[in-house]
Amino acid sequence: MDHIVTVQEAVTAFEPWREPTDSELEAIEAEMRAITADIDWLEAVITTLDRTPTELDTRRLRRARRRALDARRELANRTADSFAGGAA
Repeated sequence: MDHIVTVQEAVTAFEPWREPTDSELEAIEAEMRAITADIDWLEAVITTLDRTPTELDTRRLRRARRRALDARRELANRTADSFAGGAA
């Protein structure tokens, strides 16, 4: 009869490294507006996958896409501004 050995120590030994670091959490927080805008846009797309989009659906898609693009543009500009001062 084979005995099953627990691997609890091996699994939990690396637990502190699985958590995000403070800098990773700050990066996520900085991108949160773009992330939520992308989620809203994807939800709008998903709702129209199985049916013909109505005029209201088309407006919702257009607004959600515009918000996602605005959030991405703002994030890109903010990132570019932070790197602009270091060029020689």
